[in-house]
Amino acid sequence: MNKIANFSIRHPWIVISVFLIITVFFALQIPKVQMDPSLEGLVPEDMPSRVNLDKIEDVFGGTDALMIILETDDILNAETLVRAQQLSDELESWEEVDKVNSPFTVQDVRGEEDMLIVEDAIEDIPQSSAQREVIRERIKNNELIYGSIISKDFKAMAIIGMLKDDVSDNLILDKVKKLIKDIPGKEKIKLAGMPVIRAEVSINTQNDMRRLMPLALLIMLVFLYLCFKQLRGVLLPFMVVVMSIVISMGMIPVLNWKIYLITVILPMSLIAIANDYGIHIIAHYQEENTLKSNLSEKKLVGKVVSSLGAPIIAAGLTTIAGMLCLISHIMVPAQELGILAAVGIGFALIASITFMPAVMVLLPKAKPLKTTVEGKKGLLERLLDFTANFVTANPGKIAILSIVFIALISSGIFYLRVDTNPVNYFKDDSRVTKATNAGNRYFGGANTISIMAEGDITAPEVMKKISDFEEKIIKHESVGDVGAISKIMRKMNKELHNGDEEFSIIPDNKNALPQYFMLYESSGDLKKLVDFDRKHALITAKIPTNSTDDIKGLVEYMRDYIKKDEESPLKIVGGFGDLQSELSEAVVKGQVISLITAAIVVGIIVMLLFKSPVAGLMSITPLALAIVTLFGLMGFFKIELNIATALLSSVMIGVGVDYTIHFLWRYREEKKLKDTVEAVKKTLKTTGRGIIFNALSVVIGFVALMISDFLPVKFFGFLVVVSIGACLLGALVFLPAICIIFKPKFLEVQDKERNQGDSLTKL
Repeated sequence: MNKIANFSIRHPWIVISVFLIITVFFALQIPKVQMDPSLEGLVPEDMPSRVNLDKIEDVFGGTDALMIILETDDILNAETLVRAQQLSDELESWEEVDKVNSPFTVQDVRGEEDMLIVEDAIEDIPQSSAQREVIRERIKNNELIYGSIISKDFKAMAIIGMLKDDVSDNLILDKVKKLIKDIPGKEKIKLAGMPVIRAEVSINTQNDMRRLMPLALLIMLVFLYLCFKQLRGVLLPFMVVVMSIVISMGMIPVLNWKIYLITVILPMSLIAIANDYGIHIIAHYQEENTLKSNLSEKKLVGKVVSSLGAPIIAAGLTTIAGMLCLISHIMVPAQELGILAAVGIGFALIASITFMPAVMVLLPKAKPLKTTVEGKKGLLERLLDFTANFVTANPGKIAILSIVFIALISSGIFYLRVDTNPVNYFKDDSRVTKATNAGNRYFGGANTISIMAEGDITAPEVMKKISDFEEKIIKHESVGDVGAISKIMRKMNKELHNGDEEFSIIPDNKNALPQYFMLYESSGDLKKLVDFDRKHALITAKIPTNSTDDIKGLVEYMRDYIKKDEESPLKIVGGFGDLQSELSEAVVKGQVISLITAAIVVGIIVMLLFKSPVAGLMSITPLALAIVTLFGLMGFFKIELNIATALLSSVMIGVGVDYTIHFLWRYREEKKLKDTVEAVKKTLKTTGRGIIFNALSVVIGFVALMISDFLPVKFFGFLVVVSIGACLLGALVFLPAICIIFKPKFLEVQDKERNQGDSLTKL
């Protein structure tokens, strides 16, 4: 540390120039950043649910659907039908759209006078109430659209555009919005479907970036000024933060990565964490810079960096380790976020012990603070005095009460739930949530699970098994509607037998189904139900719920049903519902793995720093208590574990252990000259100030997330405030009490170390 400090002090312009060049290079990369709001982008390419989805899309093309929902008092009034038909026809003509399902494209199959008629569900616009009622009755008897395209109360209609692969969400959404504007009407229109959700995620993510980052930076500037009341105490940590953000964001296009929803957390994390090391430098500088000090600026800066270098590096390494443990997470964005955050924090750590000293030696020596000169104690100093006296007087009570509190709050963990449904990213009054709820209410569901069958689809034995599965799952409480070729085949067989319900079955005659296919395709389209070679069929279950648990249960139910028949033609269960189901498991698994990994790695680093296994255990204990508190509160407040909140534990371990390290390091130094109680008091009154500034900077950096448009990000901000508060109490209250009660040997000074302490005092 002496060599690093000396180089920065002797060659400040070289150090400053190197940092500025690196920052400018990465700043030029930021405009190349791209967004990826997709659900698929959250998981690895070899994850089973993504593999299944890719297989289905290889056979049937894109499975993305954009739903235009029209709402009015009676969807069959002439004006509404004219507008709906125009929207349907225009949508069908777009090259981005593979197929359109609407009352004007989906067929009605009925028998009349020993003839089978296949025609559009609505051929002509009714001009009278009598004609309207005839169409109403026909729709009620047409299970292909009744309750799936036209609501059962006739107050809503869906025009569903099945999109081709690789269609830009923003492009298609802009075209649809323009189409709606160009074809006006009195009906209320809502837009639903994954393309809409992804586009909204993309827009809101960019809005969050534009709003939250400047706000967080402004809050941080105000906070730094209130803490240090000196310009250098504000600008130097601020410069380090800005440079670290630029480096991390610029790394994204350099590594050919993209921005995801949870990437919003990256700049906020760096605003909160990257100034921690600079804060300790400035705080210790002000502590050493008194009227009694006759050191020059260079010697004063050198002394500060030399004395704080080791604990700052150790604290930085533990934070970096905590972030890098996200690499063990299954979610791809979490892995990338961990690496990017680690790079930014590493840069900030190096900048704090090299760049900041280089700038400081070019500045005139700061005047001592008034409180230092006058000997007056401010609110923070009085609070630290009270804490020091209270902790040293009641260590046993503090330890017992802490354990009792943790035991009570831990019961909330049993109420913790997992949620990966992207609809739940949004508030209840958002356009996405309202449209999705309308799809759930009117049309059987806005989310889907796809099941692909393989074999000779025209064979009666294969079609019967598809039919049995379709009729079985429609009875499940989490299924609102099912689309399948078997439904059409049963309908045609019934209508060819004069509408007799006994014939609403799959015929045994092996020649019947090929003829039914030919009859239907003379007027209709089976593109998204059966492939051209009749070797694959697609069954689509609509899910009228946003609950991840319900969707996961349904996926398991389907797979269990299929497993019972070894010769079942149903081979693949996939779709976005399956992706959500597996993602929920990935969130939990990733949380556990990253949590355990972070705890072990951080414990090892602290153990090596203090050369004691007990030190590693002591550093993890306050964090473990804070984690239990966090998950317990999440359970009690019904805050789900999702793609954002699942990152909390690694962040909390990496950041929260800093306070423990700084406390233990200073306490060990004080033990060279004082007994246990006095050492604890001195540590709390001195290093406690920097620890509180450090914790408050983290809280203030993340508090801006609480105004995010995304609920996971908003709750992440709230939970960081809670968790860092718990870590702070652990470091300043629980940990000192443990030191007094147990007097760990690695903190007890030997004669040799005491002599070193005496030498240091003389120096």
